Amino acid sequence: MKFLKEGGFYRTSDLALATVISLFYPIEAIDKQDTRRAYFIFKREEGLDELIEKYWRGELRVEPKMFFNQIRVLKVRLYGCE
Repeated sequence: MKFLKEGGFYRTSDLALATVISLFYPIEAIDKQDTRRAYFIFKREEGLDELIEKYWRGELRVEPKMFFNQIRVLKVRLYGCE
């Protein structure tokens, strides 16, 4: 299954998924144009589809402290002053 669309970027508004992806791939941007929802944007890179598939199938194992710390980083980027 391919999650990546043409254009070279993948975007998600799912905070948990974005947190997991950002442990392995840098966030390129955060789209806050929709006042009700923000989208985390990742550059299309090899292995991203597989990571997303494993996330949805429940096949990923992430160290809990790393996940918690990373979700805090994303929230700062999301709600912090930019």
